Amino acid sequence: MSPLCAVVFDVDDTLYLERDYVRSGFRAVDDYLRERHGVAGFFERAWAAFEQGVRGRTFDEVLPQLGLSPGRELIAELVEVYRRHRPQIDLLPDARAALEAARRAGWAVAVVSDGPLASQSAKVAALGLSRWAEPIVLTAALGDGFGKPHPRAFRLVEEHTGCRAEQCVYLADNPRKDFAGPKGLGWRTVRVRRRGGLHAEEPSGQDVDEVWEDLLPLVAGASELAEGAGGRTVWR
Repeated sequence: MSPLCAVVFDVDDTLYLERDYVRSGFRAVDDYLRERHGVAGFFERAWAAFEQGVRGRTFDEVLPQLGLSPGRELIAELVEVYRRHRPQIDLLPDARAALEAARRAGWAVAVVSDGPLASQSAKVAALGLSRWAEPIVLTAALGDGFGKPHPRAFRLVEEHTGCRAEQCVYLADNPRKDFAGPKGLGWRTVRVRRRGGLHAEEPSGQDVDEVWEDLLPLVAGASELAEGAGGRTVWR
């Protein structure tokens, strides 16, 4: 295998736990409903629904419990609050260590992430990812049809870093869409299957080379490289 040149990270459930963003967003909506509509209790009900597995219909289910009609206009208003709020999220300790180790090792560090542009931009800012990563490719900014698994974002990383496909590795969490694009280009792929991740129970596909519980193997690989061992995981 070619020596590693670029380490590329997903964001949600790779560098932080997405459930923390959901919690933060629900609190923002709770504050908004209290201030603008004089209604309390959204957060507790919404978080309980999330913990019970409700996805995509939280407003439809919770607003009637608060005496509010889940009309299209109100839901659009609250979705905008959710997506544009300033998230209270932090890098996981192993993620911060991995970002720092990758930079020390001399690898290019980049980010490729799906999701609404406003929310993903807010997450990138809250996590301070520009300190480590360049480029940061948010697929929503590329236009319709270029979200994962489309390979365009990964080609942009190759062009920006000058790294060949076989020298790049993508670390992400969602086996439904994260790995087909880079794998099809010849990248190496690592699934980060975190406890508490929203996709942790889904099986991996053949487009996943390795499965890790966290990013500490990346830290170890960077240390081995620094010590002259060459790295014994995805690095060799």
